[in-house]
Amino acid sequence: MQIVEDRGDDRGPEISTPEDAANNALVLAFGRLQGAANRLEYILGRSLERECGISHLMFEVLLILGRAGDPGLPMRAIAQEQVLTTGGVTRLVDRMEAAGLVERTADPGDRRGRLVRLTPTGEETTVRAARLHRDNILRYFLAPLPPEDRDRFAEDLRLLSHSARDELPRLP
Repeated sequence: MQIVEDRGDDRGPEISTPEDAANNALVLAFGRLQGAANRLEYILGRSLERECGISHLMFEVLLILGRAGDPGLPMRAIAQEQVLTTGGVTRLVDRMEAAGLVERTADPGDRRGRLVRLTPTGEETTVRAARLHRDNILRYFLAPLPPEDRDRFAEDLRLLSHSARDELPRLP
């Protein structure tokens, strides 16, 4: 399937009918990306829930906090990384705190601020979940691809992710 045709731009062939829309190579390619992401999210997320007792979103927050290290991160930074509202991240962190995965501490740089950081249980859960997740990524995400294409595919996804992130508005 040729994604882009020679029209002097990258839009591909003209879309004039519903059939053109449904069969447009760019629309199909993006739909396949979305479909693959949704299916993989379901498969890998269910495994995390079943084996580690956490949602995929919780796992992502554990990873963000693991990258941050001590003393932790403000809620605003977590919300920005996960494209969540501050209310949404507050409810998520409340659940994670109740599960013993994270704790809120005073922000040394802001007397009124609070930081979120991993607890020892959160650290252990992060490592256990990451091992499981890595194995599932290898099985469901990389194994279907030709070995010679895997590094390039991962790099292309990084480029797409950063490009999309840069288009998002920054939270105040």
